[in-house]
Amino acid sequence: MLSDVIKNLLSEVAGIQTIPTTGAFNIRNNGKSAGSSSTKNIQIIPKADGSGIDIYIKPGTKNESVHIPALVTETDMHDVVYNDFHIGEDADVTIVAGCGIHNCGSGISQHDGIHRFYVGKNAIMKYVEKHIGEGEGDGQNIINPQTHIIAEDNSYIEMDTVQLKGVDSTNRISSAKLAAGATVVIKEKIMTHGSQYAETSFDVDLEGEGSSAKLISRSVARDNSRQLFRSKLCGENACYGHSECDAIIMDNGIVAAEPEIIANNVDATLIHEAAIGKIAGEQLTKLMTLGLTEKEAEAQIINGFLK
Repeated sequence: MLSDVIKNLLSEVAGIQTIPTTGAFNIRNNGKSAGSSSTKNIQIIPKADGSGIDIYIKPGTKNESVHIPALVTETDMHDVVYNDFHIGEDADVTIVAGCGIHNCGSGISQHDGIHRFYVGKNAIMKYVEKHIGEGEGDGQNIINPQTHIIAEDNSYIEMDTVQLKGVDSTNRISSAKLAAGATVVIKEKIMTHGSQYAETSFDVDLEGEGSSAKLISRSVARDNSRQLFRSKLCGENACYGHSECDAIIMDNGIVAAEPEIIANNVDATLIHEAAIGKIAGEQLTKLMTLGLTEKEAEAQIINGFLK
């Protein structure tokens, strides 16, 4: 029987409210399995040392999904998990991950999730990850996700990551190595407030001919929070890479962007764009003339920016 706290976290991070009765899933709570199931085409195998799971998706699997949310509902809990995904050739799957922390104590509740993806030729994978923190205590919520991708020829990977509330500190690390014709699209949305800190690092090696990458970050830093965005695109062949960082700063918020692009081939096309600034005064004025207060206008602008 799942508690209301667990049900609410599952709903927030994975779009489910209870243990599924069909489909592939693995629910992790405080470092232990709270339920797991495989299907004919998606096998979930616990690692022998208990540190995580291996997910095997058969070649040719189409239009299937797997849910693997991780929860921390105790204070003074540090959960580390290693999940490896093996996506077979020509598969088309969606992976719904995410982490929710509910900390009602004064200690640190932390989850470090290391996910490694081995994506076969011509496979399509969509990865959805949402992070939230909550709880009545005065302890810290810390989430440090890592995603590492090895993409074979003509594969396509799309990753959507969201963190909008309750996480005091996060260090988000992503890397990818792309073979010929492989594509990766990574989108992140982050909002920090109070004294929170968020750091993001993207590192993509475009090794194969015709490989491409698009990295998109949208963020809002409020109060005294701080953010650091790093990106590195390395073109080793005829390829295309685009890194984009857009941020809104409010109050005393701080955002820094550190892009790096390295072209080791004359036919590598690499682009970086960054824009950091406050909400434009004319945007606020226009909405306020429609009857919104300044705070309501700010909220509308931020919601649209992070949509």
